[in-house]
Amino acid sequence: MPNYTVTVATGTQWFAGTDDYIYLTMVGSEHCSERTLLDKPLYNDFERGAVDSYDISVGEDLGEIELIKIEKKKYWIHDDWYCKYITVKTPHGDYIEFPCFRWFVDDNEVILRDGRARLPQQDKTRTVKQHRRKELEHRQKTYRWKEWHPGFPMSIDAKAHSELPRDIQFDSEKGVDFVLNYSKAIENLCVNQFMHMFQSSWTDFADFERIFMRIKNTISEYVMEHWKEDFMFGYQFLNGCNPVVITKCTEIPDKFPVTHNLLEDSLERGLTLEEELKAGNIFIADYEVVNGVTANSTDPCTLQYLAAPICLLYKNSQNKIMPIAIQLGQTPGHDNPIFLPSDDQYDWLLAKIWVRSSDFHVHQTVTHLLRTHLISEVFGIAMYRQLPAVHPVFKLLLPHIRFTIAINTKAREQLICECGLFDKANGTGGGGHVELVQKSMKTFTYKSLCFPEAIKARGMDNQEELPTYFYRDDGCRVWEAVTNFVTVVVNIYYDSDDTLQKDEEIQAFVKDVCSFGMQDFDFCGKQKNSMFL
Repeated sequence: MPNYTVTVATGTQWFAGTDDYIYLTMVGSEHCSERTLLDKPLYNDFERGAVDSYDISVGEDLGEIELIKIEKKKYWIHDDWYCKYITVKTPHGDYIEFPCFRWFVDDNEVILRDGRARLPQQDKTRTVKQHRRKELEHRQKTYRWKEWHPGFPMSIDAKAHSELPRDIQFDSEKGVDFVLNYSKAIENLCVNQFMHMFQSSWTDFADFERIFMRIKNTISEYVMEHWKEDFMFGYQFLNGCNPVVITKCTEIPDKFPVTHNLLEDSLERGLTLEEELKAGNIFIADYEVVNGVTANSTDPCTLQYLAAPICLLYKNSQNKIMPIAIQLGQTPGHDNPIFLPSDDQYDWLLAKIWVRSSDFHVHQTVTHLLRTHLISEVFGIAMYRQLPAVHPVFKLLLPHIRFTIAINTKAREQLICECGLFDKANGTGGGGHVELVQKSMKTFTYKSLCFPEAIKARGMDNQEELPTYFYRDDGCRVWEAVTNFVTVVVNIYYDSDDTLQKDEEIQAFVKDVCSFGMQDFDFCGKQKNSMFL
């Protein structure tokens, strides 16, 4: 009788093991095996981290193994199980690996294909085509789109982390790690002791130093020593937390009426302002997106304010980026003066603080929340809905969206929701952060996600002009490495444009991203060709 050896690997994460019954059925091109209970008497199977092997005899050769079905049935009480993979050794000595990497919850069954990636047009038998279709039908019922706020990218249809499919929830270790890191940050910032610093006006510059009382390192000490200085203020536009706002300025906008006479004392080379513009020495940071956004008013006793500043920057003869003019509003006028380095020390410092405040709001809400978290979730949901596990692009994307949907759901549940942390501690809380996302989505483009194109669009791609823009240099190296890897993998499966166009699943993936995830914003209608189609 033909004999097959089945090896089952249980995950190493907490609570991955199970005491429930595990059954296996092999589906071959010729025959199917009997439903077999995987059990070794007097041995505790499927423990956390265990790799268990079983010999299964069948009446006749099954042919090529196309699918395996794993079922979990309750033994005493439901006991979740995490299966990493299953391998099958055939009577001919072949080893076939079936990746799983998913949770079995309650009475659950999962049908797996072997680990080789295949495009839909490469499947020939009715069995595997049917499995592919049913897998996507099930996923589309499980991973549903939902509009959290009008004008936002679509998100997963779940009000809380606990409502998410088990496979995309935080693992127990990740959940504990998340809480511990948060607690550590709270402790380092002494927030329990100084929470009033974040919820009331500060009266002394010494308050800034108290933030770093328990964070002592070379960088923090250097920043605390120099944060008031112009060179540090300018350097942060290049390599600080939000180095994506600064843009090369080729023409002074009408709404920012600076002149050569106004700036002459800050220009070192003896050139006119027009000549400095042509030489590529003038840069600008414009926070127009904050204009009109509602400031936090959740605490009626504490008035809060937002600015939408414009900051002009100058590359001096030492290649340092220095601020030379700041206007705190978008509309020029007597009530909206232009601040200069020659102004009173504290007037100039306060103007820079307002710029940094606006930079913080744009970084937190646009650069980080929208362009990192929410956009990634769109691609993740579309991937689960339209690409089966056997698809090469699914295999390529899966590790990069791990926990993305989970942490975003946590954010909607605790951070950016009504009465969440944003409302309590952020100047755009109470709805302003929602307005920022909505405004930013109106100008969002797919090209802005492509690192070299985003850098070039801001005129920041010339290394000779800005030799200390390390964010650009390091980012381009990472982008090139990722591009080279992805290109090699994709070219294995797509040998021509025709092959790509005949892949109905990848077409559906792009359509889901655009028509549903982005709700047919300009992101989609004008730029599909720059994605996959």
